[in-house]
Amino acid sequence: MPPALADARPSKPPLATGKAGLAWLGRMLLLIAVPLAILVLASGLAIAIVRVGGDLRLGIDPLTDSASRPRLPLSEVAGRAVAMDAVRQVLMALLVVALAAWAAGGAWRQRLGLTRPVEARAPMRRLWLLLPLWPLIHIVWVTTTAAALQMNFANGVRLSPFLSPLMLGLWFAFVVVLAPIAEELLLRGETFARASAFLGPAATIVATALLFCLAHVSLDPGAKGALARPLTLLPLALTLGWLRWRTGRLWPCILLHGWSNFCLVAYQLGPSLLR
Repeated sequence: MPPALADARPSKPPLATGKAGLAWLGRMLLLIAVPLAILVLASGLAIAIVRVGGDLRLGIDPLTDSASRPRLPLSEVAGRAVAMDAVRQVLMALLVVALAAWAAGGAWRQRLGLTRPVEARAPMRRLWLLLPLWPLIHIVWVTTTAAALQMNFANGVRLSPFLSPLMLGLWFAFVVVLAPIAEELLLRGETFARASAFLGPAATIVATALLFCLAHVSLDPGAKGALARPLTLLPLALTLGWLRWRTGRLWPCILLHGWSNFCLVAYQLGPSLLR
């Protein structure tokens, strides 16, 4: 046999290539569908739980039609909105853990990045250098982006005056603790694991970042600049994905996410609280 023929490798038949392409497309669609389904399911359950619980607490029949329902006090409306956000995050975290346990069995903690990675990764020292610098980086990006999009940012931002102290505390916990934990479990935990199974590190970081931004698109038809918030979150999303890949752990992502939220809230609400 001639050397050229001996060294030649058989090419993949078109049918095999087509099947591989369809399999890859199916994985990509599943990568998008799973976090979206978890978010929708958690949101629906949260609405039902808070509405039924609130109605029973006020002595209202939860099955009463909208036309016959009594008008709720503004404090109740504001409180329910905060409670729905908080309950949604708790349910989302529980659903992610359940899904990871179903997919990986006893190795679900490793799948979500909650244990020390098998392979040695970068030390955490760089994270401590990033934390003091991040508020400046993030606030400069957000303010510049908002100005370019002619959007209001940190001007006249105030919390609802109808929130009770308890609901204010719950809202703060939602922003700084519950949302970072639930969102990181979903995106840099379960979704990152799914993406890493068939994408390279860079593509995994970008894919999870885009899904993170997509999850923050405003669905309110009357909202001005529905895509503004996802754009302002893009650097944070990419940085969180890089941290997840670089360290192999989820807790640095949760820490930076919570710290970023805290600093942004302090920047937005600080002036109004000091008046």
